[in-house]
Amino acid sequence: MTVIEDLSLEIKKGEFVTLLGPSGCGKTTILRMIGGFEKPTSGEHLLDGKDISALPPNERPINTVFQKYALFPHLNVYDNIAFGLKLKGMDKKTQDEKVKKVLEMVDLEGFEKRSISTLSGGQQQRIAIARAIVNEPEVLLLDESLSALDYKMRKEMQIELKEMHRKLGITFIFVTHDQEEALTMSDKVVVMSDGDIQQVGTPEDIYNEPANLFVADFIGASNIFKGKMVGEKQVEFGGAVFTCVDDYAVDTVIDAVVRPEDVEIMGLGSGQEKSKAQLEGEVIACDFKGIFYVTAVKTDKAEIEVHNLKSFKSGDWVGLYIAPDSIHIIPYDTSINHYEGVLESYHAGLGFQIRFEDFTLDHVAPQRIFAGAVETPEDTVDRDNLFDADGQKIEWEGRKVVASFKPEDAVLSDDAEAGFVAGEIFNFIFMDDYYRYRVRSESEEDYIVNDAYLWNHGDHVSVNVPPKKFVFEVKD
Repeated sequence: MTVIEDLSLEIKKGEFVTLLGPSGCGKTTILRMIGGFEKPTSGEHLLDGKDISALPPNERPINTVFQKYALFPHLNVYDNIAFGLKLKGMDKKTQDEKVKKVLEMVDLEGFEKRSISTLSGGQQQRIAIARAIVNEPEVLLLDESLSALDYKMRKEMQIELKEMHRKLGITFIFVTHDQEEALTMSDKVVVMSDGDIQQVGTPEDIYNEPANLFVADFIGASNIFKGKMVGEKQVEFGGAVFTCVDDYAVDTVIDAVVRPEDVEIMGLGSGQEKSKAQLEGEVIACDFKGIFYVTAVKTDKAEIEVHNLKSFKSGDWVGLYIAPDSIHIIPYDTSINHYEGVLESYHAGLGFQIRFEDFTLDHVAPQRIFAGAVETPEDTVDRDNLFDADGQKIEWEGRKVVASFKPEDAVLSDDAEAGFVAGEIFNFIFMDDYYRYRVRSESEEDYIVNDAYLWNHGDHVSVNVPPKKFVFEVKD
């Protein structure tokens, strides 16, 4: 099974780079390849222009801080930190100087004789970092290094790690699934999903200008609407027309992303507020989160999440306003749900049989594949041949065909036999009034389905598409 495919990533010297993504997306595998613990099947790993792909971990100028810290419980703090220095045969005086220096850097001066078992989780994490940087590596790898700490300690260590990076001036590559950690500490964030890089950018770019719906949904909270462009910088979604800053051709189908904190909510007590409101709706929930309220508003066309400082009651009728620069437009991905198959057989009156990786489509009319195709009568010698409008025979045997369908034309079922393909729900995104599901088959093919009903991650479902909703294109 391929875990990482077609990876291309450039990291500048001295950057703090975070690999961010859900569990199983491949970020730790990338870290292990950089550290030399996994060997890529192809490609190059260049450091300062030299390929180090074949070098073992101990010969790379790279050190790793593991998720479990991997400290030696039978050694004290000094001996844990100095372990690598001793293996190099370094003299005692130099060891003492280096250990003292890194302990000062991690704010644990005087801890040399302390037993590892007497340290808190945060202190153990600092010792692990000290042990990694005492060898003065060019690159420091950190694999989910803060995940074992409580919330308050994580917040403190985020600040401390950033300060250590500033002092050391070396390259940090950090792995996490925590968005706040990534946005707080990083110079560059690499968002990953399913072994692929989704977007690379600064924390501000990743948050404010997500490249696709996965990034928009994974990074922070988002209201995502399906809509279309209706004029110059004019977009329609959620039952209203808004001015935006992105410009695409009229009638372009788009996904609009609006962050909850960018939605202004107001009561409709005055005429001025009512005239400002672009949408009106009913408050269906308002939860206090300590710093702000999370308010859910149900309009005629959508349910919208708002982060605001004022409390509203369920049942309140409110207005919503979204400024032009608060709307991020993503052109609709027209490449999804495209599957390559082969024309397997054809019989006059019955049509084509097309074989795909996961499924087979029967009785496909030849005119849906070859425009203007003419079938010969069933009682003739050429009964299983096809001809174009000029009378030329169509050579269809073994031709490749791409079949596609729109996510809104598919439905999910818990009956494995009800659809043309079955699989497990891999992930899903809540849109304005439906869920967009990604269903993964046993052959690891993905099928995108829009469904109004709530299914759970890991549910085994089948995908059903009416035959007439498939669109076919012959590959030359």
